[in-house]
Amino acid sequence: MKKLAIITSHPIQYNAPLFRLLAERGKVQVKVFYTWGQTEQGVVYDPDFKKEFKWDIPLTEGYEKEFVENISANPGAGHFQGIKNRDLNERVRRYNPDAILVLGWSFHSHLQLLRHFSGKKKILFRGDSTLLDEPSVFSMRKTVRRLFLRWVYKHVDVALYTGRANKAYYLSLGLKASQLCYAPHAVANARFADPEGEHQQRAYALRKELGIPLDALVFLFAGKIEPKKDPLLLVDVFMRLEARDVRLVVTGNGVLEEEAKRRAKDDPRIHFLGFQNQQQMPAVYRLGDVFVLPSKGPGETWGLSVNEAMASGKPVVVSNRCGCAQDLVKENGVTFEAGSSNSLKEAILFFIENRKSIPVMEQRSMEVIRQFTHEQVAKAIEESV
Repeated sequence: MKKLAIITSHPIQYNAPLFRLLAERGKVQVKVFYTWGQTEQGVVYDPDFKKEFKWDIPLTEGYEKEFVENISANPGAGHFQGIKNRDLNERVRRYNPDAILVLGWSFHSHLQLLRHFSGKKKILFRGDSTLLDEPSVFSMRKTVRRLFLRWVYKHVDVALYTGRANKAYYLSLGLKASQLCYAPHAVANARFADPEGEHQQRAYALRKELGIPLDALVFLFAGKIEPKKDPLLLVDVFMRLEARDVRLVVTGNGVLEEEAKRRAKDDPRIHFLGFQNQQQMPAVYRLGDVFVLPSKGPGETWGLSVNEAMASGKPVVVSNRCGCAQDLVKENGVTFEAGSSNSLKEAILFFIENRKSIPVMEQRSMEVIRQFTHEQVAKAIEESV
């Protein structure tokens, strides 16, 4: 059996199910090297939330892993110098894999590893960058960055692309079509299914707690309340709506939280739910009738919350700056021009004026998201190895 080393910063809810699945399938022998060693106990400091938190679902069970000491003076996954390991390359060498899968190059140790093992081991790479944030006009900075990225990806044998925008990014930076393998961005769809109706009952209870009538049309935002996701645009647009039988639920925390609440001006149609851990999210998504991701970027390379909302059977409103828009919004929602209040308002009004179409779009979301699974990603990794 061929051996695969996976290099990633820290345990997250999106990757752990994939790692377990690879171990269960037994097609390749897998070992995960976590390079942000301080996260071994599961506690992560999030600079956007400005606090530590711990996910309430298991993230390190069911597969072989190793936490590597991180000697960075300012450890974290938000900047290049946040992950520096003394002996990552040596630990991987001792494992002696046939292939190495690197999840993200933009850390000191990850880039060093790419350079060290290039030409010695088969290098697989998985990232989700796009060209959506790149300026259209010529600039020296853009040119220099392009040249640097071309150099980075010369160290990669196979890139596992997540969707159409990510594929275009790799091709623009010198990778050949023969080096690309489709591995769609996915979440644990089954975790958001509701065969017994338990999540829906919890959602009804949440509506009651928030004082939301069962017949109100609820739009839901779930994520960090940060500039990249542009929650203030959503609040501002909602304040301009004349309809009274609609609600907006904002779930999460972040640096713009107080400003969002200030702009809401105690409007009874707008509710702030705060941070919700992973076990609550299947019910939270069902609290809304329509999920909205208004991101303007830079850096909304995909938007996995859209996958989760669709796996929960929800139609979606997604900005065109989200990497997932081209792949996930197919007769199950509406895309709009990022940063445009008029475009977002039109998208929301579409659902207000076409409420009877929502059940059809709910079904379509479920159909589309079945094509985005961890099984597909696992098969792509196995075939690439």
